[in-house]
Amino acid sequence: MGVAGWTWQGREYPWFDSCRERTIYHWTAEGFAPVSRFTTALIKLVPTEWGAPTFEIDGIKMLPTAQVSPYADAEHKVGLIAPRGKVILDTCGGLGYFAAWCIAGGAQQVISFEKNPDVLWLRSLNPWSPEAGPVLKLTQGDITEEITRMPAASVDAILHDPPRFGIAGELYSQMFYDQLARVIKRRGKLFHYTGSPNKLSSGRDVPDEVAKRLQRAGFVVAVNGDGLLAVRQ
Repeated sequence: MGVAGWTWQGREYPWFDSCRERTIYHWTAEGFAPVSRFTTALIKLVPTEWGAPTFEIDGIKMLPTAQVSPYADAEHKVGLIAPRGKVILDTCGGLGYFAAWCIAGGAQQVISFEKNPDVLWLRSLNPWSPEAGPVLKLTQGDITEEITRMPAASVDAILHDPPRFGIAGELYSQMFYDQLARVIKRRGKLFHYTGSPNKLSSGRDVPDEVAKRLQRAGFVVAVNGDGLLAVRQ
């Protein structure tokens, strides 16, 4: 470390001229640049007080961070489906925190889909995001299309962490839940993150609507934290 810059792992880097709040940077050929992109929406990796980052799309946080690390939150939710020895469908891969804990928990295989190529780019720069390998099969694709090509009763458990209803209503539809019921084995567990939307401002009870649709698809459903834990009958 000196006047001109600092050294990390044997390589020298210059000091920042300026640094924006709530921004993570990465090194490029031109220097440090924010881990953010704008294509159809502004997407960026965002620091948290917990270490592991979250990400935002047009300013909307995609992971809970107010009271818990998004990484620790994923650990708890993965524990609900008991991943050891199981084939797990991770419908909306995001930064891959669910997949990371499935791998750590001894899953046989994690089949993960992520529709947004910019989210996959964020993953490539995030040290908390797992890489694809023998256990993790990561595919860029729309789960509403990909799931129709999956064999019936081909997974032991499912983790479903979709964007909010207003952004991706198709991931809350009866048709999609019927597909989840088709691909999961009997007595398989599903954790569905719903969050806690404000009924007064939104005019609807999303968790209750989701529970009813899952029941119609053949699941027994119970509220668990900020989501629903369901078992296929």
